[in-house]
Parts: sequence; C-alpha cells; structure tokens
Amino acid sequence: MNDNLNNVVFLFPKELNLEKFGHGLHEEPFSGKAIAYLNALSLALSEDPRTKNYPDVATFAFFCRRANVIQLKKKYYPEENLRSGRGIVFHITPSNVPTTFAYSLVSGILSGNVNIVRVSTKKFEQVDIVCDAISKLSQDKQHQDYSSLIAIVRYDQQSNATAYFSSICDVRIIWGSDSTIEEIRKINLPFHAFDLTFGDRCSLCVINADLYINETSPKKIASAFYNDTYLFDQNACTSPHLVIWLGTDENVKRAKGIFWSNLHEVVTARYQFQPHLAVDKLTAFYNQAIHMEGIKKTETPDNLIWRIELNNLPEDIDQYRCNGGYFSEYTASLSELNSIISDKYQTLVYYGFEKEDLIKFISQNKPGGIDRIVPIGQTTDFSLTRDGCNLIETLSREISVL
Repeated sequence: MNDNLNNVVFLFPKELNLEKFGHGLHEEPFSGKAIAYLNALSLALSEDPRTKNYPDVATFAFFCRRANVIQLKKKYYPEENLRSGRGIVFHITPSNVPTTFAYSLVSGILSGNVNIVRVSTKKFEQVDIVCDAISKLSQDKQHQDYSSLIAIVRYDQQSNATAYFSSICDVRIIWGSDSTIEEIRKINLPFHAFDLTFGDRCSLCVINADLYINETSPKKIASAFYNDTYLFDQNACTSPHLVIWLGTDENVKRAKGIFWSNLHEVVTARYQFQPHLAVDKLTAFYNQAIHMEGIKKTETPDNLIWRIELNNLPEDIDQYRCNGGYFSEYTASLSELNSIISDKYQTLVYYGFEKEDLIKFISQNKPGGIDRIVPIGQTTDFSLTRDGCNLIETLSREISVL
C-alpha cells in the first residue's frame, strides 16, 4: 500500500491497485456501457429497502435511470460531437448535502472518465446505501469492468491522500467553502490538469403575491419550499435565505399570511428541530440587527421559522444567513434585485412568473450572478450544467478532425 494512503478508508472497492487504476482509459461521453451501468445502479438503489427512507437517494436513483440519461445525452452530446474523457477525475465532495458525492461521480462517469471520490468523514447512511449498490454491481459480470473504474474513499484532513490523488489526476473537482478550496488549491496538480471548483454561494426566492393569493394548493407550494430549504437545513447553495415579495401592499400582506402559515404546518409535521438552532438564530438576528437599521423579527409561534423583515435591501444581505429556517424578507420589484445580485448568487427560485418575464429580467439587467432560475420545489434537482459550467464539456476533451 502506498504510504500516503495508510489512513485511507476504501468504501469501494475494499482494496485498490492505484498504479493500474484506470490506466489508459478514455471513454466517449454517454457510452453505452456507462448508460447500462447507471441504469443498473438505479435498479439496485430502488430495490434497497433503505432507499424509501431517504428521498434524496430515491431522487438520485430516478436520475440514473436509462430513460433520463438518454434524454441528457440528446441535450449534452449531439451525434456530431467527437469527445473523449480526460482520464482520472478526483472529486473532493462536501458534507452539507449527502448525495452530492453521487451526482459528482455520475458527472464523471457520463463524461467518460475514471473516478476517485473522496466523501466527507461525517457519516451519512445515504453514502452507505449508494456504496453498497455500487459494491453489489461489482459482483455482476456484466458490470465488473465498469465497477473497476470507480473508487470511493474517506480520510481526515491530516492525511496525505489529497496530495497523492491530486498528483495522479487529470481534473480535480472541489466542492466546499471558499476557505476549503483555497487550501486545497495550494496542493499541486500535474501540469496538464486543472481544478473545477464549486464554492460557497447563496440563493434567493421571489414570489408574485398578486398571483399567489389565488393559489389553490398553498400546502403543495409550502411542501415544495420545504424541500428547497429545510430538507438540508438551508446548508445547500441552492437553498434560499432571502424571500422577495412582489405585488400590491394588500396582496403581499395576505400572501405572507397564507405562505408562512402553510409552511409552518409542513415544518411542524416533517422537521426535527435541534435546540441549538434557536441559539444560532438569535445570535444571527442580533448580528444582523447591529449592522442593519430598522429590521424587525416577525412574531411566529415558535422557533421553527424566523422571519426578518427588512426596511431596505443592502448589497451585503447575503452575509446574513443562518440555518434551520431563517429568512430575511423584503418587498421589491425584479429590477431592484440587480443591486444585490453578485457572483455569490447561484439560484433564483420563483413563483408566479412567466418564463419570458424572467428571461427579460436577465437580458435587460445582466446581473453579476444567477446561474439558474427554477420554480419553487426544484432547487435540489441536479443538472449537468452547474454554476454555469457544462460538466460534460469541461470533463471531456474535444477532438477535432479536419
């Protein structure tokens, strides 16, 4: 065993000869073998009785099914393209969303690469479920070859493994905080290799109150917003922390009452509140109050939802965030958002707008941030376009024939 890997736990496979791992493999994106493998992985996950307890694993299994991957191929890999995987992709994945490692792995598989995935030292059963399914497929002769192109590892920050894996990779994907990315970037890569980073970003939600007051299924919208926010304790970059209301004063007041009361019912039924979050929210509010004049905490029945009413929209509002149901809210127009949207903003979540209105907003205002715009309830849907980057194109190389 390489001395740099003495304290590395191999979740899959249990043993690995890294000197021979993936040597010389350069598959084309969306190969038939890759599609077959992911479809088999989808079936293995669906058959695991534990999956029903984890909607995020079930969603991942649904993403991997053949029909979905074929649709992705049509979108991301036109027949006239000639591309090849870059080689070994080393994924350093975060602890805030358990299934991020699995989607990162799939992006590497579909772009034609060998993959080494480092998962967080924080234990999640979702990781075990996916790793068990991958291990199960490795016992099937039909998928043994493809299984040999995957390694999933776990190790702490004191390990030299990051330096070793970085030294043999062709692309290094880093998911994490800006400080984490900064530290890892200090570790050298081969001259031909490069980093692909997904750092600390934030998201916001805009709701058209004039239309929301006529919503016939407000509980459904509340449940969708719960999935966007509470499902991962607002830790995901896609989780809104700022809610912007548009509409007449009367309609905004009515819409707030309907929206937040329905969300409270959903949160009460589904969310396991941790006592320390009450302290975190209070601390966050005091900090926000020190730096922003005239803010007010809206009275709520308990600590499940904290609503902070703003009297203006400061440029640095993205700095005042907290987890577990902490929301700043403000009434504004779409054009006013341009003053706050920097490159720190990733997702714009919306209700009550036509697609054409949102396209017009982006075209006319050209905000410095926002890479995706999705309806409430779709923020956690994984896309092969991430933070404005086409993962298939980035993780593969184009071959030109003249």
